Amino acid sequence: QVQLKQSGGGLVQVGGSLSLSCYVPISMHSLNALRWYRQAPGKQRELVAGLIMGGGTNYVDSVKGRFTISSDNAKNTVSLHMSSLKPEDTAVYYCNVDQLIAGQGAIDYWGQGTRVTVSS
Repeated sequence: QVQLKQSGGGLVQVGGSLSLSCYVPISMHSLNALRWYRQAPGKQRELVAGLIMGGGTNYVDSVKGRFTISSDNAKNTVSLHMSSLKPEDTAVYYCNVDQLIAGQGAIDYWGQGTRVTVSS
């Protein structure tokens, strides 16, 4: 079982910035897409940002212009840089990747989750 390892997160004031990092212990070249999700208390998990390998990025409307997803293939990491943070960004954030395996299709892997708290 492949476990992604997340780091970063914590407590930040409104308007501040924070970066999350996710180490991917398999070849980045075998991946189809990289994503960050979040789950706020009492709410469903939502897709925040996605990056298609060799393609573009997409963001949920509420974070457009404030969050940036990126990858570093040499370091096997996926990052989420968050700026102009708002209280409604408070959530547990999860990184997710899917790997295309011949004969099996796309397999999903997840990070352990990291809490981000934005205080006003």
